[in-house]
Parts: sequence; C-alpha cells; structure tokens
Amino acid sequence: MTNDNEPNIIPSTLSRRIEGDGTFIEIEIYRIEGEEGWILEVVDEDDAATIYEDRFDSEQAALQEVLDAIAEHGVRVYLEEGFPDDEEEGDAFTIH
Repeated sequence: MTNDNEPNIIPSTLSRRIEGDGTFIEIEIYRIEGEEGWILEVVDEDDAATIYEDRFDSEQAALQEVLDAIAEHGVRVYLEEGFPDDEEEGDAFTIH
C-alpha cells in the first residue's frame, strides 16, 4: 500500500560516496517531482545530515558545492566540527 500524499523523489546520478581525512560522507542529490531545483544532503559516518536550505538550479551545481567545500576545508568539514565561521560565504544549510 502506498501513500498518495508522499512526494515522488527523483535521485541524481551524481549522488556518491566520498572518502578522505579518515572518514567518509554520502552526497545525496535529489529533487521532488513537479518542483523546481535540486536538494543537496550530505550524510556523515554517524548518519548526521547536512541539508542545504537553498535548492540548486542543477544537480551538477549541487555536487560542485560539496566538492568546493571539500577542496577548501577537507571532508571533515561535514562532520560535527562543521564549517569555520565565514560571514561572507552565506551558505544556508541545516544539520540534523
């Protein structure tokens, strides 16, 4: 039995696992059928998720956001230590 009220989630083929700095993250990129923009969620080794509040115009843009953050700060930036305070960046995300 399916729930007709649940949205149809369309996963991106760009979703992937990245390992480094002695840990790993799962990059989950998806969109909701009938809605604009791609959702970016990064899940760490402890199943804590960083979900960006702003949607991305493309799945490639969402992936690039993660790759740029890793290039600048390392994979561990998505763990509990989080991003360094940087008021100029203005990235909007939540951790759950």
